[in-house]
Amino acid sequence: MKLELKPRADCRGYGGLVRKAPHVIKLKGPYDIAVEPAPEKDGSYGLTTDWWDGHVAKEVGPGYGWLLQHYGVAKTQREARSRGLRTTRKVEADGSILLTLEGASL
Repeated sequence: MKLELKPRADCRGYGGLVRKAPHVIKLKGPYDIAVEPAPEKDGSYGLTTDWWDGHVAKEVGPGYGWLLQHYGVAKTQREARSRGLRTTRKVEADGSILLTLEGASL
């Protein structure tokens, strides 16, 4: 997706509002995505952005769909490699990604 993740950066929102966030996914449009640790402190993170006028959805998909899909694929591929498995990735006509794992460990 060619997105840039910046630590401790300014996150741009509607009306020129800017706030600091622990991590920021910088986008080409007028808004960015803040990436912040979940309040539960369980190691998960939350995403916050301004969805106004579809600027963010154009870059990462509605509801972060494309971004989360690419993250899931990358995480699965990394885990598969660590277990000695091969992966094959195929982009379907609808844009979804089919990931196949192969190896003796299955």
